[in-house]
Amino acid sequence: MAHLKNIPNKQRGVVLITALIMVIAVTGIAVTLMSSSTIDIKITNAAQEREVAENELIGEVQRIIADEVSKGAANQFFLTPDEVTDSGIEIANRNDMTSNMVNLNNGMLDLKCPRRFNFTTGISCNMVQVSTTIDYGSKSKHQITIVTGVAQEMASISKGI
Repeated sequence: MAHLKNIPNKQRGVVLITALIMVIAVTGIAVTLMSSSTIDIKITNAAQEREVAENELIGEVQRIIADEVSKGAANQFFLTPDEVTDSGIEIANRNDMTSNMVNLNNGMLDLKCPRRFNFTTGISCNMVQVSTTIDYGSKSKHQITIVTGVAQEMASISKGI
């Protein structure tokens, strides 16, 4: 043991400082990755909420049209411009969805029906526009609106089929 001498240690914590710097760098990278993945999750959730709201809104528009058509000659699509205010009338209000109808006929005469494959001469149309809006998202702070045009055939200038 005489050949072993006490050699003075000159490192003085260099390995410890290097390890701490590496831990700080890895922690910074991990925090950055976690925050970017959180933002990605929020974006994905927002896109899913919008898709669900669009599907609910399309279903509501189809339900409103089907309900009005099932009423026959008493449906609101036959209302003349005199019977509908300039701001329109509310035809449905369900949960977070509202539907408003506006008559597009200008003047006293009904409009000619849009061209179709089985167009009938002498039939005029009552043109209405139905705007359906849904509020969605957290605290219902977002809106989507679908505007649907409806051409209701009328046998004469007066109401009725």
